[in-house]
Amino acid sequence: MHRLRIELGERGYPILIGPALLDDPAVLAEAVAARDVLVVTNETVAPLYLARLGRSLAGKRVASVVLPDGEQYKTLDTLARVLDALVEHRMNRDACVAALGGGVVGDIAGFAAACYQRGVDYVQLPTTLLAQVDSSVGGKTGVNHPGGKNLVGAFHQPRAVVTDIGTLATLPARELRAGLAEVIKYGLVADAAFLGWIEDHLDALLGLDTGALTHAIRRSCEIKAEIVAEDEREHGRRALLNLGHTFGHAIETAAGYGEWLHGEAVGTGMLMAVDLSQRLGWLACADVERVRALLLRSGLPTVAPVIGAARALELMSMDKKVLAGRIRLVLVKQLGEGVVTGDYPADALAATLEAHFGAAA
Repeated sequence: MHRLRIELGERGYPILIGPALLDDPAVLAEAVAARDVLVVTNETVAPLYLARLGRSLAGKRVASVVLPDGEQYKTLDTLARVLDALVEHRMNRDACVAALGGGVVGDIAGFAAACYQRGVDYVQLPTTLLAQVDSSVGGKTGVNHPGGKNLVGAFHQPRAVVTDIGTLATLPARELRAGLAEVIKYGLVADAAFLGWIEDHLDALLGLDTGALTHAIRRSCEIKAEIVAEDEREHGRRALLNLGHTFGHAIETAAGYGEWLHGEAVGTGMLMAVDLSQRLGWLACADVERVRALLLRSGLPTVAPVIGAARALELMSMDKKVLAGRIRLVLVKQLGEGVVTGDYPADALAATLEAHFGAAA
Protein backbone atom coordinates (compact mmCIF):
# COMPACT_ATOMS: atom_id res chain seq x y z
CA MET A 1 0.00 0.00 0.00
CA HIS A 2 1.22 3.49 -0.86
CA ARG A 3 0.54 6.33 1.54
CA LEU A 4 0.51 10.05 0.73
CA ARG A 5 -0.71 12.95 2.82
CA ILE A 6 -2.47 16.22 2.14
CA GLU A 7 -0.73 18.71 4.43
CA LEU A 8 -3.43 21.08 5.67
CA GLY A 9 -2.59 21.29 9.37
CA GLU A 10 -5.48 20.02 11.48
CA ARG A 11 -7.45 19.28 8.29
CA GLY A 12 -4.70 17.15 6.79
CA TYR A 13 -5.47 13.57 5.83
CA PRO A 14 -3.96 10.46 4.25
CA ILE A 15 -4.42 9.11 0.74
CA LEU A 16 -4.06 5.33 0.77
CA ILE A 17 -3.49 3.59 -2.57
CA GLY A 18 -3.36 -0.15 -3.16
CA PRO A 19 -5.22 -3.33 -4.11
CA ALA A 20 -8.07 -4.86 -2.09
CA LEU A 21 -8.26 -1.97 0.38
CA LEU A 22 -12.06 -2.17 0.57
CA ASP A 23 -11.61 -5.68 1.98
CA ASP A 24 -9.16 -4.61 4.69
CA PRO A 25 -10.84 -3.89 8.06
CA ALA A 26 -7.65 -2.33 9.45
CA VAL A 27 -7.47 0.21 6.61
CA LEU A 28 -11.15 1.06 6.98
CA ALA A 29 -10.79 1.36 10.75
CA GLU A 30 -8.06 3.96 10.25
CA ALA A 31 -10.13 5.89 7.72
CA VAL A 32 -13.50 5.70 9.48
CA ALA A 33 -13.31 6.53 13.18
CA ALA A 34 -17.06 7.03 13.68
CA ARG A 35 -19.40 4.39 15.06
CA ASP A 36 -22.27 5.48 12.79
CA VAL A 37 -21.67 5.47 9.04
CA LEU A 38 -23.88 6.38 6.10
CA VAL A 39 -22.54 4.87 2.88
CA VAL A 40 -23.51 6.90 -0.19
CA THR A 41 -23.19 4.97 -3.43
CA ASN A 42 -25.06 4.48 -6.71
CA GLU A 43 -27.03 1.77 -8.42
CA THR A 44 -24.04 0.65 -10.51
CA VAL A 45 -21.46 0.46 -7.72
CA ALA A 46 -23.71 -0.88 -4.94
CA PRO A 47 -24.07 -4.44 -6.31
CA LEU A 48 -20.30 -4.65 -6.77
CA TYR A 49 -18.88 -3.23 -3.57
CA LEU A 50 -21.49 -2.25 -0.97
CA ALA A 51 -21.63 -5.66 0.74
CA ARG A 52 -17.83 -5.94 0.72
CA LEU A 53 -17.50 -2.56 2.35
CA GLY A 54 -20.13 -3.50 4.92
CA ARG A 55 -18.14 -6.58 5.94
CA SER A 56 -15.02 -4.45 6.41
CA LEU A 57 -17.01 -2.03 8.59
CA ALA A 58 -18.32 -4.82 10.83
CA GLY A 59 -18.96 -3.59 14.35
CA LYS A 60 -20.20 -0.18 13.24
CA ARG A 61 -23.78 0.92 12.69
CA VAL A 62 -23.88 1.14 8.91
CA ALA A 63 -26.73 2.48 6.78
CA SER A 64 -26.72 3.23 3.06
CA VAL A 65 -28.39 5.31 0.40
CA VAL A 66 -28.22 4.22 -3.25
CA LEU A 67 -28.46 7.03 -5.80
CA PRO A 68 -29.17 6.86 -9.53
CA ASP A 69 -26.01 6.77 -11.64
CA GLY A 70 -25.04 9.68 -13.88
CA GLU A 71 -23.95 13.30 -14.04
CA GLN A 72 -27.55 14.32 -14.78
CA TYR A 73 -28.42 13.33 -11.20
CA LYS A 74 -25.81 15.60 -9.60
CA THR A 75 -28.53 17.95 -8.40
CA LEU A 76 -29.97 19.56 -5.30
CA ASP A 77 -32.81 17.01 -5.40
CA THR A 78 -30.33 14.14 -5.16
CA LEU A 79 -28.44 15.95 -2.41
CA ALA A 80 -31.73 16.12 -0.50
CA ARG A 81 -32.00 12.31 -0.66
CA VAL A 82 -28.69 11.99 1.16
CA LEU A 83 -29.68 14.56 3.78
CA ASP A 84 -33.01 12.78 4.25
CA ALA A 85 -31.15 9.48 4.80
CA LEU A 86 -28.92 11.09 7.44
CA VAL A 87 -32.01 12.31 9.28
CA GLU A 88 -33.92 9.05 8.81
CA HIS A 89 -31.09 7.02 10.32
CA ARG A 90 -30.68 9.51 13.16
CA MET A 91 -27.07 10.30 12.38
CA ASN A 92 -25.49 12.85 14.70
CA ARG A 93 -22.47 15.15 14.43
CA ASP A 94 -20.13 12.28 15.30
CA ALA A 95 -21.30 10.26 12.27
CA CYS A 96 -19.34 9.75 9.07
CA VAL A 97 -20.47 9.81 5.44
CA ALA A 98 -18.63 7.32 3.22
CA ALA A 99 -18.62 8.13 -0.50
CA LEU A 100 -18.38 4.83 -2.41
CA GLY A 101 -18.30 5.53 -6.14
CA GLY A 102 -17.05 7.98 -8.73
CA GLY A 103 -16.86 11.73 -8.84
CA VAL A 104 -20.60 12.38 -8.80
CA VAL A 105 -21.09 10.27 -5.67
CA GLY A 106 -18.07 11.85 -4.01
CA ASP A 107 -19.17 15.40 -4.77
CA ILE A 108 -22.73 14.84 -3.54
CA ALA A 109 -21.72 12.89 -0.44
CA GLY A 110 -19.06 15.43 0.47
CA PHE A 111 -21.49 18.33 0.04
CA ALA A 112 -24.07 16.55 2.19
CA ALA A 113 -21.41 16.03 4.88
CA ALA A 114 -20.47 19.72 4.68
CA CYS A 115 -24.10 20.78 5.13
CA TYR A 116 -25.45 18.25 7.63
CA GLN A 117 -25.46 19.68 11.15
CA ARG A 118 -22.98 22.27 9.83
CA GLY A 119 -20.38 19.65 9.01
CA VAL A 120 -19.68 15.99 9.72
CA ASP A 121 -16.79 13.72 8.75
CA TYR A 122 -16.67 11.99 5.42
CA VAL A 123 -14.29 9.62 3.65
CA GLN A 124 -13.72 9.15 -0.03
CA LEU A 125 -13.73 5.58 -1.39
CA PRO A 126 -13.30 6.31 -5.12
CA THR A 127 -14.05 3.53 -7.59
CA THR A 128 -13.31 5.29 -10.93
CA LEU A 129 -9.96 6.40 -12.28
CA LEU A 130 -11.16 10.00 -12.57
CA ALA A 131 -12.19 10.07 -8.92
CA GLN A 132 -9.02 8.32 -7.79
CA VAL A 133 -6.69 10.82 -9.46
CA ASP A 134 -8.74 13.99 -9.08
CA SER A 135 -12.18 14.54 -7.60
CA SER A 136 -11.70 12.52 -4.40
CA VAL A 137 -8.70 14.64 -3.38
CA GLY A 138 -8.82 18.28 -2.34
CA GLY A 139 -12.16 18.85 -0.65
CA LYS A 140 -14.22 20.28 -3.51
CA THR A 141 -17.84 19.22 -3.12
CA GLY A 142 -21.05 20.33 -4.80
CA VAL A 143 -23.79 19.84 -7.34
CA ASN A 144 -24.66 21.22 -10.75
CA HIS A 145 -27.22 23.88 -11.64
CA PRO A 146 -29.01 24.24 -14.99
CA GLY A 147 -26.99 27.43 -15.50
CA GLY A 148 -23.61 25.79 -15.02
CA LYS A 149 -21.57 22.96 -13.58
CA ASN A 150 -20.64 22.84 -9.88
CA LEU A 151 -22.19 26.23 -9.17
CA VAL A 152 -23.50 25.13 -5.76
CA GLY A 153 -21.02 23.63 -3.33
CA ALA A 154 -18.52 23.95 -0.52
CA PHE A 155 -14.92 23.17 0.37
CA HIS A 156 -15.00 20.30 2.88
CA GLN A 157 -11.93 18.11 3.26
CA PRO A 158 -12.41 14.36 3.74
CA ARG A 159 -11.01 12.52 6.72
CA ALA A 160 -9.21 10.11 4.39
CA VAL A 161 -9.11 8.89 0.80
CA VAL A 162 -8.97 5.11 0.37
CA THR A 163 -8.15 4.20 -3.24
CA ASP A 164 -8.65 0.52 -4.01
CA ILE A 165 -7.18 0.12 -7.48
CA GLY A 166 -8.90 -3.24 -7.80
CA THR A 167 -12.18 -1.44 -8.43
CA LEU A 168 -10.86 -0.37 -11.84
CA ALA A 169 -11.26 -3.97 -13.03
CA THR A 170 -15.04 -3.43 -13.17
CA LEU A 171 -14.83 0.05 -14.69
CA PRO A 172 -16.27 0.39 -18.22
CA ALA A 173 -13.63 1.20 -20.83
CA ARG A 174 -15.23 4.56 -21.61
CA GLU A 175 -14.98 5.59 -17.94
CA LEU A 176 -11.34 4.49 -17.81
CA ARG A 177 -10.52 6.62 -20.85
CA ALA A 178 -12.33 9.59 -19.30
CA GLY A 179 -10.17 9.24 -16.20
CA LEU A 180 -7.01 9.27 -18.30
CA ALA A 181 -7.86 12.82 -19.39
CA GLU A 182 -7.30 14.00 -15.83
CA VAL A 183 -4.03 12.05 -15.62
CA ILE A 184 -2.82 13.74 -18.82
CA LYS A 185 -3.81 17.09 -17.31
CA TYR A 186 -1.24 16.73 -14.53
CA GLY A 187 1.54 16.18 -17.03
CA LEU A 188 0.50 19.19 -19.12
CA VAL A 189 0.35 21.68 -16.23
CA ALA A 190 3.00 20.42 -13.83
CA ASP A 191 5.33 17.64 -15.00
CA ALA A 192 6.60 17.25 -18.56
CA ALA A 193 8.47 14.07 -17.62
CA PHE A 194 5.22 12.53 -16.37
CA LEU A 195 3.56 13.50 -19.66
CA GLY A 196 6.26 11.58 -21.48
CA TRP A 197 5.79 8.63 -19.14
CA ILE A 198 2.06 8.58 -19.93
CA GLU A 199 2.82 8.51 -23.66
CA ASP A 200 5.25 5.61 -23.14
CA HIS A 201 2.92 3.60 -20.88
CA LEU A 202 -0.48 4.40 -22.38
CA ASP A 203 -1.05 0.86 -23.66
CA ALA A 204 -0.30 -0.54 -20.20
CA LEU A 205 -2.72 1.94 -18.61
CA LEU A 206 -5.48 1.06 -21.06
CA GLY A 207 -4.74 -2.61 -20.42
CA LEU A 208 -5.23 -2.13 -16.65
CA ASP A 209 -1.64 -3.00 -15.79
CA THR A 210 -1.49 -2.76 -11.99
CA GLY A 211 1.99 -1.27 -11.84
CA ALA A 212 1.27 1.39 -14.45
CA LEU A 213 -2.06 2.35 -12.87
CA THR A 214 -0.51 2.56 -9.41
CA HIS A 215 2.22 4.88 -10.64
CA ALA A 216 -0.22 7.07 -12.57
CA ILE A 217 -2.58 7.39 -9.60
CA ARG A 218 0.21 8.04 -7.13
CA ARG A 219 1.98 10.66 -9.26
CA SER A 220 -1.31 12.43 -10.04
CA CYS A 221 -2.18 12.53 -6.33
CA GLU A 222 1.32 13.74 -5.44
CA ILE A 223 0.96 16.70 -7.79
CA LYS A 224 -2.53 17.51 -6.56
CA ALA A 225 -1.53 17.13 -2.90
CA GLU A 226 1.32 19.59 -3.28
CA ILE A 227 -0.86 22.16 -5.05
CA VAL A 228 -3.82 21.81 -2.64
CA ALA A 229 -1.52 22.17 0.38
CA GLU A 230 -0.29 25.45 -1.08
CA ASP A 231 -3.71 26.79 -2.16
CA GLU A 232 -6.60 24.96 -0.52
CA ARG A 233 -9.43 27.26 -1.65
CA GLU A 234 -8.24 27.99 -5.18
CA HIS A 235 -7.21 31.60 -4.74
CA GLY A 236 -4.13 31.08 -6.86
CA ARG A 237 -2.12 28.10 -8.09
CA ARG A 238 -4.82 25.48 -7.51
CA ALA A 239 -6.73 26.86 -10.48
CA LEU A 240 -4.07 25.17 -12.66
CA LEU A 241 -5.86 21.91 -11.95
CA ASN A 242 -8.78 23.23 -14.02
CA LEU A 243 -6.93 22.95 -17.33
CA GLY A 244 -9.58 22.24 -19.97
CA HIS A 245 -12.41 22.58 -17.47
CA THR A 246 -13.74 26.01 -18.48
CA PHE A 247 -14.09 24.87 -22.10
CA GLY A 248 -15.19 21.42 -20.96
CA HIS A 249 -17.90 22.65 -18.63
CA ALA A 250 -19.37 24.59 -21.56
CA ILE A 251 -19.54 21.32 -23.51
CA GLU A 252 -21.21 19.48 -20.63
CA THR A 253 -23.78 22.21 -20.01
CA ALA A 254 -24.63 22.71 -23.68
CA ALA A 255 -24.86 19.01 -24.48
CA GLY A 256 -26.87 18.20 -21.35
CA TYR A 257 -25.30 16.68 -18.26
CA GLY A 258 -24.52 13.03 -18.83
CA GLU A 259 -24.22 13.14 -22.62
CA TRP A 260 -20.48 13.71 -22.36
CA LEU A 261 -18.51 12.20 -19.49
CA HIS A 262 -16.67 14.83 -17.48
CA GLY A 263 -13.26 13.51 -18.51
CA GLU A 264 -14.25 13.46 -22.17
CA ALA A 265 -15.26 17.12 -22.01
CA VAL A 266 -12.08 18.01 -20.12
CA GLY A 267 -9.96 16.22 -22.71
CA THR A 268 -11.49 18.19 -25.57
CA GLY A 269 -11.24 21.31 -23.43
CA MET A 270 -7.53 20.72 -22.93
CA LEU A 271 -7.07 20.57 -26.68
CA MET A 272 -8.80 23.96 -26.92
CA ALA A 273 -6.53 25.33 -24.18
CA VAL A 274 -3.36 24.26 -26.00
CA ASP A 275 -4.83 25.58 -29.27
CA LEU A 276 -5.23 29.02 -27.65
CA SER A 277 -1.78 28.72 -26.09
CA GLN A 278 -0.36 28.13 -29.56
CA ARG A 279 -2.20 31.17 -30.91
CA LEU A 280 -0.54 33.23 -28.16
CA GLY A 281 2.88 32.03 -29.30
CA TRP A 282 3.61 29.86 -26.27
CA LEU A 283 3.40 26.45 -27.93
CA ALA A 284 4.48 25.15 -31.31
CA CYS A 285 2.01 23.53 -33.67
CA ALA A 286 3.86 20.28 -33.02
CA ASP A 287 3.01 20.56 -29.31
CA VAL A 288 -0.68 20.88 -30.10
CA GLU A 289 -0.53 17.88 -32.39
CA ARG A 290 1.32 15.91 -29.70
CA VAL A 291 -1.54 16.56 -27.28
CA ARG A 292 -4.15 15.74 -29.93
CA ALA A 293 -2.37 12.46 -30.73
CA LEU A 294 -2.24 11.46 -27.06
CA LEU A 295 -5.94 12.18 -26.59
CA LEU A 296 -6.80 10.17 -29.70
CA ARG A 297 -4.62 7.25 -28.57
CA SER A 298 -6.44 7.38 -25.25
CA GLY A 299 -9.75 6.98 -27.05
CA LEU A 300 -10.96 10.43 -26.06
CA PRO A 301 -13.02 12.75 -28.27
CA THR A 302 -11.26 15.75 -29.78
CA VAL A 303 -14.18 17.35 -31.63
CA ALA A 304 -16.56 19.55 -29.64
CA PRO A 305 -20.29 19.81 -30.36
CA VAL A 306 -21.20 22.63 -32.73
CA ILE A 307 -22.94 25.04 -30.36
CA GLY A 308 -21.46 28.24 -31.75
CA ALA A 309 -18.73 30.45 -30.36
CA ALA A 310 -21.18 32.96 -28.89
CA ARG A 311 -23.08 30.32 -26.91
CA ALA A 312 -19.82 28.78 -25.72
CA LEU A 313 -18.58 32.16 -24.50
CA GLU A 314 -21.88 32.74 -22.69
CA LEU A 315 -21.56 29.42 -20.86
CA MET A 316 -17.91 30.01 -20.04
CA SER A 317 -18.82 33.36 -18.47
CA MET A 318 -20.47 31.43 -15.62
CA ASP A 319 -17.19 29.74 -14.72
CA LYS A 320 -16.06 30.19 -11.11
CA LYS A 321 -12.71 31.61 -12.27
CA VAL A 322 -14.38 34.67 -13.81
CA LEU A 323 -13.25 37.85 -12.02
CA ALA A 324 -14.57 41.35 -12.75
CA GLY A 325 -16.24 40.01 -15.86
CA ARG A 326 -13.00 38.58 -17.26
CA ILE A 327 -12.77 34.85 -18.01
CA ARG A 328 -9.52 33.57 -16.54
CA LEU A 329 -8.28 30.52 -18.38
CA VAL A 330 -5.75 27.83 -17.61
CA LEU A 331 -3.32 27.77 -20.53
CA VAL A 332 0.05 26.12 -21.17
CA LYS A 333 3.26 28.18 -21.38
CA GLN A 334 5.18 25.08 -22.34
CA LEU A 335 4.37 21.41 -21.97
CA GLY A 336 4.61 20.75 -18.23
CA GLU A 337 4.01 24.37 -17.21
CA GLY A 338 0.49 25.70 -16.84
CA VAL A 339 -0.54 29.30 -16.20
CA VAL A 340 -3.78 30.94 -15.06
CA THR A 341 -4.43 34.16 -16.95
CA GLY A 342 -7.10 36.59 -18.03
CA ASP A 343 -4.55 38.48 -20.11
CA TYR A 344 -5.12 37.29 -23.67
CA PRO A 345 -6.47 39.00 -26.80
CA ALA A 346 -10.22 38.56 -27.19
CA ASP A 347 -9.79 37.79 -30.87
CA ALA A 348 -7.46 34.88 -30.06
CA LEU A 349 -10.07 33.30 -27.79
CA ALA A 350 -12.76 33.96 -30.39
CA ALA A 351 -10.65 32.18 -33.03
CA THR A 352 -10.23 29.12 -30.79
CA LEU A 353 -13.94 29.03 -29.98
CA GLU A 354 -14.93 29.34 -33.63
CA ALA A 355 -12.45 26.66 -34.65
CA HIS A 356 -13.86 24.17 -32.15
CA PHE A 357 -17.47 25.17 -31.47
CA GLY A 358 -18.32 26.70 -34.85
CA ALA A 359 -19.03 30.30 -35.76
CA ALA A 360 -22.79 29.94 -35.28
CA ALA A 361 -25.05 27.50 -33.48
